[in-house]
Amino acid sequence: MPTKLAEIVDEFASAPRELVLELLLEYADVIPPLPAEMSREGMEQVPECQTAFFLHAQVQPDGTVLTWFDCPPEAPTTRAFAGILAEGLAGANAEQVLAVPDDLYQRMGLAQAISPLRVRGGTAILARLKRQVREQIG
Repeated sequence: MPTKLAEIVDEFASAPRELVLELLLEYADVIPPLPAEMSREGMEQVPECQTAFFLHAQVQPDGTVLTWFDCPPEAPTTRAFAGILAEGLAGANAEQVLAVPDDLYQRMGLAQAISPLRVRGGTAILARLKRQVREQIG
Protein backbone atom coordinates (compact mmCIF):
# COMPACT_ATOMS: atom_id res chain seq x y z
CA MET A 1 0.00 0.00 0.00
CA PRO A 2 1.37 3.46 -0.81
CA THR A 3 2.75 5.33 2.20
CA LYS A 4 0.27 8.21 1.90
CA LEU A 5 -2.71 5.83 1.87
CA ALA A 6 -1.28 3.91 4.84
CA GLU A 7 -1.04 7.22 6.74
CA ILE A 8 -4.69 7.99 5.96
CA VAL A 9 -5.73 4.51 7.12
CA ASP A 10 -3.79 4.94 10.37
CA GLU A 11 -5.31 8.39 10.92
CA PHE A 12 -8.82 6.98 10.67
CA ALA A 13 -8.10 3.81 12.61
CA SER A 14 -6.69 5.79 15.54
CA ALA A 15 -9.35 8.53 15.54
CA PRO A 16 -12.04 8.48 18.25
CA ARG A 17 -15.25 6.97 16.86
CA GLU A 18 -17.15 10.25 17.19
CA LEU A 19 -14.62 12.02 14.94
CA VAL A 20 -14.45 9.41 12.17
CA LEU A 21 -17.45 10.74 10.23
CA GLU A 22 -16.17 14.31 10.47
CA LEU A 23 -12.74 13.20 9.27
CA LEU A 24 -14.34 11.24 6.43
CA LEU A 25 -16.30 14.23 5.18
CA GLU A 26 -13.12 16.31 4.98
CA TYR A 27 -12.09 14.08 2.06
CA ALA A 28 -15.27 14.85 0.10
CA ASP A 29 -13.70 18.05 -1.23
CA VAL A 30 -10.39 16.48 -2.28
CA ILE A 31 -11.61 15.21 -5.67
CA PRO A 32 -10.53 17.55 -8.46
CA PRO A 33 -13.09 18.27 -11.18
CA LEU A 34 -12.83 16.22 -14.35
CA PRO A 35 -10.62 17.73 -17.05
CA ALA A 36 -12.60 19.48 -19.81
CA GLU A 37 -11.75 16.73 -22.31
CA MET A 38 -13.14 13.97 -20.09
CA SER A 39 -16.76 13.02 -19.55
CA ARG A 40 -18.66 10.24 -17.84
CA GLU A 41 -18.97 8.62 -21.26
CA GLY A 42 -15.39 7.30 -21.09
CA MET A 43 -15.67 6.26 -17.45
CA GLU A 44 -16.99 3.17 -15.68
CA GLN A 45 -20.08 3.51 -13.50
CA VAL A 46 -20.04 1.83 -10.10
CA PRO A 47 -23.66 0.63 -9.70
CA GLU A 48 -23.07 -0.58 -6.13
CA CYS A 49 -22.93 3.06 -5.04
CA GLN A 50 -26.22 4.61 -3.95
CA THR A 51 -25.54 7.61 -6.15
CA ALA A 52 -24.21 8.01 -9.69
CA PHE A 53 -20.47 7.38 -9.39
CA PHE A 54 -17.98 7.05 -12.23
CA LEU A 55 -14.28 6.30 -12.30
CA HIS A 56 -11.40 5.82 -14.69
CA ALA A 57 -7.85 4.64 -14.02
CA GLN A 58 -5.01 4.96 -16.50
CA VAL A 59 -1.62 3.32 -16.12
CA GLN A 60 1.05 5.63 -17.53
CA PRO A 61 4.12 4.40 -19.47
CA ASP A 62 6.24 4.86 -16.32
CA GLY A 63 3.84 2.61 -14.37
CA THR A 64 2.18 5.32 -12.29
CA VAL A 65 -1.60 5.30 -12.12
CA LEU A 66 -3.77 8.33 -12.80
CA THR A 67 -7.30 8.28 -11.42
CA TRP A 68 -10.41 10.29 -12.19
CA PHE A 69 -13.63 10.23 -10.21
CA ASP A 70 -17.00 11.84 -10.85
CA CYS A 71 -19.65 11.99 -8.16
CA PRO A 72 -22.24 14.64 -7.34
CA PRO A 73 -21.62 17.02 -4.44
CA GLU A 74 -24.86 15.81 -2.82
CA ALA A 75 -23.13 12.48 -2.05
CA PRO A 76 -20.42 13.51 0.43
CA THR A 77 -19.72 10.03 1.81
CA THR A 78 -19.19 8.54 -1.64
CA ARG A 79 -17.11 11.56 -2.65
CA ALA A 80 -15.05 11.01 0.49
CA PHE A 81 -14.24 7.42 -0.55
CA ALA A 82 -12.97 8.77 -3.86
CA GLY A 83 -11.10 11.59 -2.11
CA ILE A 84 -9.28 9.10 0.10
CA LEU A 85 -8.24 7.11 -2.97
CA ALA A 86 -7.32 10.24 -4.96
CA GLU A 87 -5.08 11.55 -2.20
CA GLY A 88 -3.77 8.21 -0.96
CA LEU A 89 -2.90 6.86 -4.42
CA ALA A 90 -1.45 10.06 -5.92
CA GLY A 91 1.84 9.10 -7.55
CA ALA A 92 1.37 5.38 -6.84
CA ASN A 93 2.41 2.77 -9.35
CA ALA A 94 0.26 -0.12 -10.56
CA GLU A 95 1.76 -2.63 -8.12
CA GLN A 96 1.07 -0.33 -5.16
CA VAL A 97 -2.53 0.19 -6.27
CA LEU A 98 -3.05 -3.55 -6.64
CA ALA A 99 -1.56 -4.10 -3.17
CA VAL A 100 -4.24 -1.99 -1.48
CA PRO A 101 -6.18 -4.36 0.77
CA ASP A 102 -9.73 -5.06 -0.37
CA ASP A 103 -10.99 -4.39 3.17
CA LEU A 104 -9.45 -0.91 3.19
CA TYR A 105 -12.52 0.85 4.55
CA GLN A 106 -13.04 -1.72 7.32
CA ARG A 107 -9.39 -1.26 8.37
CA MET A 108 -10.09 2.45 8.63
CA GLY A 109 -12.87 1.78 11.13
CA LEU A 110 -15.60 3.09 8.83
CA ALA A 111 -17.83 0.04 9.34
CA GLN A 112 -18.59 1.38 12.83
CA ALA A 113 -19.36 4.90 11.59
CA ILE A 114 -21.40 4.45 8.41
CA SER A 115 -23.91 1.96 7.02
CA PRO A 116 -22.80 -1.38 5.56
CA LEU A 117 -24.37 -0.34 2.25
CA ARG A 118 -22.08 2.69 2.04
CA VAL A 119 -19.02 0.61 2.96
CA ARG A 120 -20.02 -1.83 0.22
CA GLY A 121 -20.11 1.05 -2.28
CA GLY A 122 -16.63 2.20 -1.25
CA THR A 123 -15.33 -1.36 -1.52
CA ALA A 124 -16.82 -1.63 -5.03
CA ILE A 125 -15.07 1.60 -6.06
CA LEU A 126 -11.72 0.16 -4.99
CA ALA A 127 -12.42 -3.20 -6.66
CA ARG A 128 -13.28 -1.60 -9.99
CA LEU A 129 -10.25 0.70 -9.82
CA LYS A 130 -7.96 -2.28 -9.20
CA ARG A 131 -9.61 -4.27 -12.00
CA GLN A 132 -9.01 -1.42 -14.46
CA VAL A 133 -5.34 -1.28 -13.46
CA ARG A 134 -4.98 -5.08 -13.68
CA GLU A 135 -6.48 -5.09 -17.20
CA GLN A 136 -3.99 -2.46 -18.38
CA ILE A 137 -0.86 -4.16 -17.11
CA GLY A 138 -1.91 -7.56 -18.45
